Amino acid sequence: MKIRDIMTTNVTSVRTDSSIREVANQMKSLNVGSMPVCDGSNTPVGIVTDRDIVLRNVSQGKDVNEQVGNIMSSGLVSVSPDTDIHEAAEIMAQNQIRRLPVVENGRLVGIVSIGDLAVRDIYINEAGDALSSISEPSNQLR
Repeated sequence: MKIRDIMTTNVTSVRTDSSIREVANQMKSLNVGSMPVCDGSNTPVGIVTDRDIVLRNVSQGKDVNEQVGNIMSSGLVSVSPDTDIHEAAEIMAQNQIRRLPVVENGRLVGIVSIGDLAVRDIYINEAGDALSSISEPSNQLR
């Protein structure tokens, strides 16, 4: 099975010059914990999570009108729609991430989450293994 078969295609992204306040409000209204950050041509350049907002902005007493590009995680890990879901689970585990942007021809076309993998019964063990690896403390926190 390929990522295209399970990915969410209706993905809202934000731009690097969006304010942190705007992004937080979008996350709240969409009930999501992360959003891809794209340039003007819908090319992903990073991802911002609720955790990024808390740790890199709010906890430091910074201005919530600051641009999200200043706190996003860059070095984006992504997959193509043709990526096998087993490979995607492995990528998530290796990089300790719960969501993978799906990129085709340099453009954001979807997103896949660990939950998307977990709801497919035949992949539940792989998704569980990936989630276990994702949930391990990173070297930074040890």
